[in-house]
Amino acid sequence: MHTQLIDSLAQLIDQSNRLVFFTGAGISTESGIPDFRSPGTGIWNKIKPIEFSDFVNSADARAESWKRKFSGDNSMAEAHPNKGHMAVLELIKAGKCTGVITQNVDNLHQMSGVGDADVVELHGNASYASCLNCGHRYELADLKQQHELDGQVAACNKCGGLIKTATISFGQAMPEAAMQRATELVDQCDLMIVLGSSLTVYPAAAFPEHVAQRGDALAIVNQQPTSLDSLADLVIHEPIGTTLTAVLHKLGLGDS
Repeated sequence: MHTQLIDSLAQLIDQSNRLVFFTGAGISTESGIPDFRSPGTGIWNKIKPIEFSDFVNSADARAESWKRKFSGDNSMAEAHPNKGHMAVLELIKAGKCTGVITQNVDNLHQMSGVGDADVVELHGNASYASCLNCGHRYELADLKQQHELDGQVAACNKCGGLIKTATISFGQAMPEAAMQRATELVDQCDLMIVLGSSLTVYPAAAFPEHVAQRGDALAIVNQQPTSLDSLADLVIHEPIGTTLTAVLHKLGLGDS
């Protein structure tokens, strides 16, 4: 890896007081979780996603959704945080990073030790379910047991509403509280570092775009080029874990 790129990223972080990370699928592929949207290889290229309106209006769509959840790929449930996630945690502990805005639903930032209050999940969380009406939380292990016994997931036992994994499906409104919190973090940050996002999914991708357009520092660490590379102060097309580990070493942080 080019030493000058590591030095440049370390310098940006050193000069920053309010760093915000923006993370996408690329940080989680290093934990073995498949990408959803990569051309040709992404999951949505192989399986048509279930639209939110179909889930709400069709019992068959709900049945298919839960069938996929409980019988499909289990890589997300088995994944563990990698060096990239741990580096983000180190920078939060060091007081450099004020929060993480993530497009991921895998809960890996929280599993690494980052507190819930420091993670903004734009697309929800796949590690649990909730009632669409009252918001009551349900654990997937309990729902899976019910599904295996009855072949379905019953209505919410609190209000009778529909239970759905706590992810934001295609056609579902973005979570207002998360969007508001993300906006606050972006407004206050003096450096945003994008980790593993193609920056093609809006409105999420508008956050790093806004940072660059107003003149604050933007760095992008992503294996493939993105549409915002030309606006960024620094672009690194290298693996996230090894890049951030080297940066931490340069800054004298972490165990590396």
